[in-house]
Amino acid sequence: MNKADFIKAIAKKADISLKDATAAVNAYQDVITEALKSGDKVAIANFGSYELKVKPERQGYNPRSNQPITIGPSNAPVLKFGKAYKDLFN
Repeated sequence: MNKADFIKAIAKKADISLKDATAAVNAYQDVITEALKSGDKVAIANFGSYELKVKPERQGYNPRSNQPITIGPSNAPVLKFGKAYKDLFN
C-alpha cells in the first residue's frame, strides 16, 4: 500500500472526502516530524511511539578499498509498536 492507497482507505473508512483525508494524513506526518525535530516523543495509546534514536559515531569500512572510515553520529526516527498493537497479529 502506498501513500495514495492509504489516503483512499482513510477517506473510505472515515467517510470523508479525498481532499480531507489527504489533509489529515499530511497533518499527521507534519505533527510527527515537528515533534521529533524538537526532541519530543510521540506516544499513541494502543498503537506505538515515535522517537528519535541517536546513533553514535562508529567505525566502518569502505567496501571498495576496504579502508577503515569514521561514520559520524546521526539521528534516526523510529516507530516502536506497543504490545497491544503487536498482540493483534499473534
